[in-house]
Amino acid sequence: MDDFNLIEQSISHHFPLIGFFNDEKGKESYFIVGDYNPQSFQALASELGEQGLVPYINHEGNYYKINIGKKQEKGKSKIHLNIILLLATIGTTLFAGYFYIASGNIWEALEFAVALLVILGAHELAHYFAARKHGVHATLPYFIPAPTFLGTFGALINIKSPIPNRNALFDLGYSGPLAGFVVAIPVLFIGLYYSTVLTTQNVNVALPDPLIIKIISQIVIPNYTFDNDIIAHPIVFAGWAGMLVTMLNLMPVAFLDGGHISRSLFGQNLHKFISVIGIMITTMLGWYVMAVLMALIFFMGKSHPGAMDNIVTINRNRKIIAVLMLIILIFCLSPAPASTI
Repeated sequence: MDDFNLIEQSISHHFPLIGFFNDEKGKESYFIVGDYNPQSFQALASELGEQGLVPYINHEGNYYKINIGKKQEKGKSKIHLNIILLLATIGTTLFAGYFYIASGNIWEALEFAVALLVILGAHELAHYFAARKHGVHATLPYFIPAPTFLGTFGALINIKSPIPNRNALFDLGYSGPLAGFVVAIPVLFIGLYYSTVLTTQNVNVALPDPLIIKIISQIVIPNYTFDNDIIAHPIVFAGWAGMLVTMLNLMPVAFLDGGHISRSLFGQNLHKFISVIGIMITTMLGWYVMAVLMALIFFMGKSHPGAMDNIVTINRNRKIIAVLMLIILIFCLSPAPASTI
């Protein structure tokens, strides 16, 4: 480890240093300390940060271990790339809406595209503002155009600095799915208001409905029961896509939003077990491509490092939010369509 003596001196200045562990294979090394104090860790993180280093503290039996990593150098954000990708995604979602969803009606295609981009934008902007709240550097959303049924692979932000503690990791995890879900609700109400119960089998697109869509349908569509299918207004497909994005992101796997939540609540070892369960659920629902991608990220990528401070306690309000996010996941669960067109 570079500058070992300087690092050891910094740690011993803030914590009672017990020793240093380095396994025989050289895969992991860490300092062992005998006490924990959040203010002391913040001071250590600030001190090591000036040397281009990042500390991570976790439980280690009756003690605590501090791993040291290097700060990742990130290039400057390129706002013009955000704009180009947004414009391209507007084009691909309009194309998908016109040819696949709205049956050649340009206005309904526009309504679909706007509704979908608003949902995706709300999801990623919530992540962005949660990151800013906790002093984490992040880019504005990058929308991803794609030649698919919906015209997009979604959107993402790039986190450019370490996440300071478990509470911040939890907030970054839940904020996006919650915002996307909240925005998708009125979108579904509007779309389902203009939808009707299916009375014939002549339908162009058949999508399995998650529970939340069935509940809203019963509220706004006359004579609807859970056994009915509907002739959906194109805006409904935007709301459905929003619920799909929420469901997949809330799967508690690896670095997905649900993975952040799981890692912040349960720690590294239990998070790995829960990740496997999330991959299994995704597979059982028939989202095979997503399940394979999740598996590749989980089994071939690095394990989730958690936050820098993985000791600080998750407060009661966040635990209540965690239960709410589980309920939202259940409301959004939806099997993959057997056919789309």
